[in-house]
Amino acid sequence: MDDREKSRSTILESSRQKRVPLYVMMPVDTFGIDASGSPRIRKIKALTVSLKALKLAGVHGIAVEVWWGIVERFSPLAYNWSLYEKLFQLISQMGLKLHVALSFHSNRRTSSSGSGGVSLPLWILEIGEHNKDIYYQDQNGFSNDAYLTLGVDQIPVFCGRTAIQCYEDFMFSFFNKFDSFIGNVIEEISVGLGPSGELRYPAHPFGDGRWEFPGIGEFQCYDKYMMEDLRMAAAQEGKPQWGDKGPQNAGYYNSLPSGVPFFGEGEEGFLSDYGRFFLEWYSGRLIQHADAILAKAANMLKKYQENKRTTVILVAKIGGIHWWYWTFSHPAELTSGYYNTAYRDGYDPIALMLSRHGAALHISCLEMLDSETSPAYLCSPEGLLEQIRTVSKKRTIHLIGRNTNEQFDKAGLCQIYANCYHPKAVVRAFTFFRMNDKIFRVENWKNFVPFVRKMSTDLVYLET
Repeated sequence: MDDREKSRSTILESSRQKRVPLYVMMPVDTFGIDASGSPRIRKIKALTVSLKALKLAGVHGIAVEVWWGIVERFSPLAYNWSLYEKLFQLISQMGLKLHVALSFHSNRRTSSSGSGGVSLPLWILEIGEHNKDIYYQDQNGFSNDAYLTLGVDQIPVFCGRTAIQCYEDFMFSFFNKFDSFIGNVIEEISVGLGPSGELRYPAHPFGDGRWEFPGIGEFQCYDKYMMEDLRMAAAQEGKPQWGDKGPQNAGYYNSLPSGVPFFGEGEEGFLSDYGRFFLEWYSGRLIQHADAILAKAANMLKKYQENKRTTVILVAKIGGIHWWYWTFSHPAELTSGYYNTAYRDGYDPIALMLSRHGAALHISCLEMLDSETSPAYLCSPEGLLEQIRTVSKKRTIHLIGRNTNEQFDKAGLCQIYANCYHPKAVVRAFTFFRMNDKIFRVENWKNFVPFVRKMSTDLVYLET
């Protein structure tokens, strides 16, 4: 039996009897910056009380974002893990496990405090002040400093290092520092692959006024590094004219699909020779980006996974882009980098890549119903989840679930439970998004605790 067959056997065996561990993600404002500019843990006493309450409720573990912009904040290769040493020790002492999210993005625009949150490392921002092309750019030249463009993955513009080398060095330092925790306290390690930690382009920027739901978004390939790559790909295709720019008929952030030629089925649309070429390139580069980073992480995890006394799994997140799902072109997914249409399964190549690294696929939307949004937007979180279940089963990879929005009512929690224990694919774990004051309010806590207890019940599930 080869390694792939062993992996498949393990996954199928584990799916016959399943308990879904529930992790609760730390508050978005867990970390603050003190007067000296150094990061600190905010409200440590209140956090300690909250962790005790969650443990008593039956929560399995805590999901913690480990920010690049905190640990390597001031200068290259100068890692300060003291904040996380303290936090991990506290969580461990409570008897809780850890899902660690290595976060190479910024959450400044998505944090509840608006201008607060965690930026990319300060020395990265300094480089960005002189070279805006280290960030993704849209067709109008607006850059997004939430994550580095994949165009610099192999370009040594970061004090002699490429972006991939920066990520690799950070992960190597993390594994060295928390060696004794990995596989014992730390059971899941997700690696950030894009904005919000998800494998996607920032096609729908939140918080800066450019995009609003249900806009189709814009392609993000206009930094000079990605444009050079596009020119090379077009030349290899024998169509150098295709490398001058991205699609010029693909609308704008808040366009709707109707009337946007590229997302129609005409001669200038996504089904044209040019459309297929561009979308193959755009989505393919995203998969190559994830492949390169996950290969580094998987290699570092190997020794822990070979040790039968420890349990740890590699995780990759994708975005739950569910609006316009019932159109032929799936425009919101295409601009995000998922070449998923009515004629092509865009998630299967991602699942295949994850299977090579033994990585689980982390997907949100588990609390959502199609009926919760206007029929005019042709949304289908349920259809998206069904497609993800199908490809995960085909490629024998684990699924990990998460809710997109706060959910405390019984109906929403029941929907999460139903999706976690779906007959077609039971998730390996679920991350509740996220811990805050609301969760402990009496009216919410009385729903949340029974939900946790129910999730913690052993169930028998037989493959059909």
